[in-house]
Amino acid sequence: MYLIINILGIAVFLVIAVLFSKKRREIAWRSVGVLLALNVVLAWFLTSFSVGRELVLWAAAGFTWLVHVAYEGIAFAFPDWVHVEQMNFFTAVLLPILFVVPLFDILTYLGILPFVIKWIGKLLALLTREPKFESFFAIEMMFLGNMEALAVSSLQLSRMKADRCLTLAMMSMSCVTAALIGVYTTMLPAEFILTAVPLNVINALIVTNILHPVKISEAEDTVARVGEGGREREPFFAFLSSSILGAGRLVLIICATVICFVSLAKFIDMLLALVSPAVSLESILGCIMFPFAWLMGLDADEAFLLAQNMGTKLVTNEFVVMLAVKDQLPTFSRHLQGVLTVFVTSFANFGTLGMIIGCFKSMVDESKNELISRNVGYILLSGILVSLLSAGVAGLFIW
Repeated sequence: MYLIINILGIAVFLVIAVLFSKKRREIAWRSVGVLLALNVVLAWFLTSFSVGRELVLWAAAGFTWLVHVAYEGIAFAFPDWVHVEQMNFFTAVLLPILFVVPLFDILTYLGILPFVIKWIGKLLALLTREPKFESFFAIEMMFLGNMEALAVSSLQLSRMKADRCLTLAMMSMSCVTAALIGVYTTMLPAEFILTAVPLNVINALIVTNILHPVKISEAEDTVARVGEGGREREPFFAFLSSSILGAGRLVLIICATVICFVSLAKFIDMLLALVSPAVSLESILGCIMFPFAWLMGLDADEAFLLAQNMGTKLVTNEFVVMLAVKDQLPTFSRHLQGVLTVFVTSFANFGTLGMIIGCFKSMVDESKNELISRNVGYILLSGILVSLLSAGVAGLFIW
């Protein structure tokens, strides 16, 4: 019975996406069908075979190493920020951008990254019928995370039309940073964490295909290259200096935006507490999320527990939930362990929403930024639906 409810839940999540779609008649159902089938096969492979989990872990380890290289540079300037038991958010998440962005900009300048994007994008586009850059961006997110993937794609974003930028903003709610995967696995089951990472990528493509389908011509389906279009190629060190300054500006904008959004959420909580101490954003969202939690194939008690953690995660972040449940998790049913872990393994929350808006504001023109700001609700909805679909699909094989 619970398996049937779980299957029904996946269907309901897809129907919700269709109901909120901006252009239902333009939905590429063939692509959605292929992606959904790939999603189910991937979930089965990753939950039933150790080789699948090992492949994801191996790739994630490479990007984790990259971030640790960045920590070496940070430690040179601020040793007391890095050589501590627990690095703060600014040091652990934002400062590595100062290394990662210029590194990938160098790869773009040399033509290496566009070459990789072109051929990996072609392969994925052939399988999924997605545009080449969107296909590669999905893979980029899986390992680099949302801010880093957006940051290293600034050249592409500046040359894409506004609708495609909105698609990338929606996709950016549905990932994690590779450097954090190792931390996650110390708190929740590694097998479920590693299953969630690629499922989020596929589901981000599915949800954006439905919520915000964008048709592009073959001429638009290109990868930006430094110095194209007859423009003179900028000298390397001038290019690198601009990249470093851009990365620094990006770090400051993201940090300021996150502080504001988190403070606003806390402010709303304090206002609600004046009405009743028992009322909070988390509890309200928990009640709202209960039907969706139940559709994961859980009984009422487990569904309410899952819904509360869903609400907490959306208002705060995944770390708050992981720290709260890690000691209780062994007492949960295996199915609840799986769907809860997969749901929280993403950056879909209000803080990330602020980061995405701040990131785009620093990299795109006013018209593109205005479109993204007008569609904040769609960006948040996209992140929630991706998390629900990932948890629902993974739950089919976790009992």
